[in-house]
Amino acid sequence: MTESEFMVQVDETLQQIEEILDEAESDLDYESNGGMMTVKCENGSQIIFTRQPPLKQLWLALPGGGYHFDYDQDAGQWKLDSDGTSLNSMLTKAFAEQAGEQFDFSDI
Repeated sequence: MTESEFMVQVDETLQQIEEILDEAESDLDYESNGGMMTVKCENGSQIIFTRQPPLKQLWLALPGGGYHFDYDQDAGQWKLDSDGTSLNSMLTKAFAEQAGEQFDFSDI
């Protein structure tokens, strides 16, 4: 994957997350700018996404730690670099724990 392909993939992923949050008519606030997205939860916690072009990774910061995802082109999804957990399953769990809401991230 080239750097420009990586940038497009991250932008598309963040756009998908925004659309899921918007369609759910959630009370969550989010801000997205230049490959970074911050979601503010009602409990005061934040879910933060950042792109890391030199590593070609999408980073996810949660109150419990940071996670680094590589894009698996064959599978068509982001996978955690340490154990292969998909981004969509990690997001489903994170949003349930931090925001107390269920979202369907299966298409990410």
